[in-house]
Amino acid sequence: MKFDPASNIQDLLQFGEFGDVNPSITDSATYTFMEARAMTDTFTGEQEGCFLYSRHWNPSNKFLADALAAMDGTPAAWVTASGMAAITCAILQCVNSGDHIISSMTTYGGTYAFLKNYVPKFNIEVSFLDTTDLEAVKKAIRPNTKLIYTETMNNPLLQISDIPELAKVCKAHNLKLMVDNTFTPMIVAPYKLGADVVVYSMTKFINGKNDCVAGAICASEEFINSLIDVNTGTAMILGPVLDPLRSSAILKNLHTLHIRMKQHSYNAAYLAKKFKSIGLKCNYPGEADHRDHELFKRMMNAEFGFGGMIAIDMETVDRASKLMELMQEKGVGYLAVSLGYFKTLFSNSGKSTSSEIPEDVQKEMGMSEGLIRFSVGLDNDIDRTFQLIHQCLKELKYV
Repeated sequence: MKFDPASNIQDLLQFGEFGDVNPSITDSATYTFMEARAMTDTFTGEQEGCFLYSRHWNPSNKFLADALAAMDGTPAAWVTASGMAAITCAILQCVNSGDHIISSMTTYGGTYAFLKNYVPKFNIEVSFLDTTDLEAVKKAIRPNTKLIYTETMNNPLLQISDIPELAKVCKAHNLKLMVDNTFTPMIVAPYKLGADVVVYSMTKFINGKNDCVAGAICASEEFINSLIDVNTGTAMILGPVLDPLRSSAILKNLHTLHIRMKQHSYNAAYLAKKFKSIGLKCNYPGEADHRDHELFKRMMNAEFGFGGMIAIDMETVDRASKLMELMQEKGVGYLAVSLGYFKTLFSNSGKSTSSEIPEDVQKEMGMSEGLIRFSVGLDNDIDRTFQLIHQCLKELKYV
């Protein structure tokens, strides 16, 4: 049967304690027990169905986590106060001092900084490489390797990871495969393709409003339970809990994600075709000449499109900066980091979201200093948007 993330969310019966059509918001840090024994058993993990303390679980966050698990086809999920909290907690739950991680070289700057600059203090080694090169991945595996980390659609070059093949490599060597699916919620379900852990910045497409910072971890019940274990769970001990008021708002927005992803994808595909028609160097996985187009088609839930992210190459920082400033002035969107917003956002990745990555590594990745990453918005008339961008390009004599 076809996997349908939107219908899985729709099928959930989540209502409030008084029959509210929206689940009740539990505005409480701690919870009452009718019997002292039940509190003791909850601390030791022997009692299920009780809420202990909101750093561990609260009902509002559980509603959102259940919906995310339904969306991704995972048995369980947990929500965090930021995407980086999801990434860091999930990684640290998988490895110990003396272990080795293989990571995609091309990844979000914050993730790169964490793996390059932070985990070495715990005597954890990281090898950065092109995870689309499966032979290179296999050769990099060591006896102490525990985890392969990648992104479904990497940031900002929009290359696609072959999740089924990476999963085979991991299974053969008893490793975990962790995939950041922030760019492609609903479009790709990494867990269904063999990934062990899926992480998100919900700040982006999932929430879609750029009014909060949040993250999520989707995985097996065993992994989620280990993550929030009172004594050893990374998330429980580090405590990046999501506020239940925000959690409730994200859950409402999640119910429109399927509509939004279709529109983001439609608009991005339209701009990609138009950009190429006027001679811009444009990178979009929905175009047939994209290096990973056929791979993406094999993995994706096609009805949601190829995503809302585009990259164009203006060759130099100066040219990119002038274009972005003029586009903002003309009303195309905002010169801002982040993505998944209803307005179009654009930024020069090498000087913003990937600035933690040294310039020599950016060049090794193939990132141009003039690369502009577009998160295409929900514009109703996308041709109008293109005409504004085209006007900016002509005014600057770039086309």
